Amino acid sequence: MKHFLSILDLKATEAMDLVRRAKEMKDTDYRSTLLAGKTLAMIFEKASTRTRVSFDVGIRHLGGSTIFMTPADSQLGRSEPLADTARVLSRYVQGMVVRTFAQKNVEELARWGSIPVVNALTDLYHPCQVMSDMLTIYERTTNLKDLVVSWIGDGNNMAHSWINASIYFGFQLNLACPEGYMPRTEILERALKMGAKVYITDDPKAAIAGSHFVNTDVWASMGQEAEQKRREKAFAGYQVNEELLTLADPSAKVLHCLPAHRGEEVSEEVFEGPRSIVFDQAENRLHMQKAILEWIYS
Repeated sequence: MKHFLSILDLKATEAMDLVRRAKEMKDTDYRSTLLAGKTLAMIFEKASTRTRVSFDVGIRHLGGSTIFMTPADSQLGRSEPLADTARVLSRYVQGMVVRTFAQKNVEELARWGSIPVVNALTDLYHPCQVMSDMLTIYERTTNLKDLVVSWIGDGNNMAHSWINASIYFGFQLNLACPEGYMPRTEILERALKMGAKVYITDDPKAAIAGSHFVNTDVWASMGQEAEQKRREKAFAGYQVNEELLTLADPSAKVLHCLPAHRGEEVSEEVFEGPRSIVFDQAENRLHMQKAILEWIYS
């Protein structure tokens, strides 16, 4: 049985194979009966547009069905132990797609359940998103090892998953994060020990220099709304705008996992401009997640 709780649940060869397979699925508008007769529980403690719809549609494309659960309409909202939830759901459904806060939640569900668990987002990692982003990059160049990819903003779950991706795909990753908002030290140190090429700074200009793909995210993620004003001050100068992009490679493209706060982390001009590939990126969630599900259930 396989789980997908972080990119490092894959082998390096499997990560590249998934990107190629997702590209094939996209090119052929792929359908199958792989999940025929199977129902997956979609357990979402956080609101969602792209993650919920892309997983729901992807599971249907593979012949399966879904049950959507939130704390408001399940015993999760009454603090039922996750160990109990995992063991009960394992008697009813054939998998769990989980969007939650703590990484330990998906790990506990995987530990106590007897069915596959997919991390659809935690505060620590967003592996489905970054694997989808690798598909978006691969559509534009297959020469991943010679790329420079930059991350401008919070050292959050996206930054952590980009660090993990850099281990397997071999690109140079430059991160620019303000002091106090750096990625977790243990995640960075593990990547460096595994041979990743990661450069981290608090200077967005240094991080974006020569970059082929530029990434950013909201300054205050879901659950951090009370920190908005403080974060706006900390992230002043971190907006991905036309001025900053003059330092990137002339053909550089801009990614954003959405939803975007235009005028904050990314300018309206860049978001709607020719460098932006954010809606290809959003579409690719569907195709990559189908490939991940096929990897789990084949």
